[in-house]
Amino acid sequence: MKKLLAMVLSVMMLVLGAVSALAQENAAPIRVYALKGPTGIGMVKVMNDNDGTYDFTLVGAPDEVVSAIVSGNADIAAVPTNLAATLYNKTKGNVQLVALNTLGVLHILDRTGEIKAVEDLAGKTLYATGQGSTPEYAINYILKANGLTDQVTVEYKAEHAELATLAAANQVDIVLLPEPHVTSVLNQNPEFQLALDVTELYNAAAAADGKEGATMAMGCLIVRKDWAQEHPAELQAFLAAYEASVTFVNEDVPAAAQMVQEQEIIPKAAVAQKAIPNCHIVYIAGEEMKTMIAPFFDVLFEANPKSVGGTLPADDFYFLPAE
Repeated sequence: MKKLLAMVLSVMMLVLGAVSALAQENAAPIRVYALKGPTGIGMVKVMNDNDGTYDFTLVGAPDEVVSAIVSGNADIAAVPTNLAATLYNKTKGNVQLVALNTLGVLHILDRTGEIKAVEDLAGKTLYATGQGSTPEYAINYILKANGLTDQVTVEYKAEHAELATLAAANQVDIVLLPEPHVTSVLNQNPEFQLALDVTELYNAAAAADGKEGATMAMGCLIVRKDWAQEHPAELQAFLAAYEASVTFVNEDVPAAAQMVQEQEIIPKAAVAQKAIPNCHIVYIAGEEMKTMIAPFFDVLFEANPKSVGGTLPADDFYFLPAE
């Protein structure tokens, strides 16, 4: 009887193991969306090593991510931080911020040789892109903090590529652009120099404004809250792989740049290799994430409530795993 019972139990264990393995094989892949460009760079090694666990979709415009999240067709996404707040409001709280993945990617380029500090912008015209969005609100905040609001003329162009073309052709002297367009201009026109890092300028302005520890974080990872609650182990596995990917990107830039080209995040590896160090690719989660980004949302909200979806996100927006 004991032998028979042992055999039955063994058979049951084998059956259960087979069922479990079959279920894993047949499990739907986790749907991950990312924008092309700096916001998507951090996950490149996860994409490269993907064994079918994930179904990655790279898109060129934020609207495509919005529709995927709202419709439930995306589980995880890498998006601009202000879009994360907007989606939280749009989905009535069904989106959570799980990590910051890209700090500021904005830089001021100069071909006059005169711009060494933010004060040197006084009396100058700064050509920029991103009117009505984060770049405008960030530069306005910086100029105000330095008493330069009425001393700098900011002229906006509609597209990053348009402004980059003008700079390459020496038709403008001082420009505010994001990566990888910064690298594109520097490659095409040696008269331009990397003058100012807007992330550093913003962080200094925030500290002077009493927001110590705040930083300009422009990219992040979000998750659908209902999916996260149903798949906690899968989410943690993805985040661990993502954090390792960020470490890889920062430690082996040439290899990461090649992967970035192969995954079509940025078209050329040579551009990606020069751009990555200026993109501030990070993995920041938990309370540190909240401390860094919440004041940035305050700045955006004060500039234009619509930039974060009309209201500031509540505490449940921040994915803070229990200790």
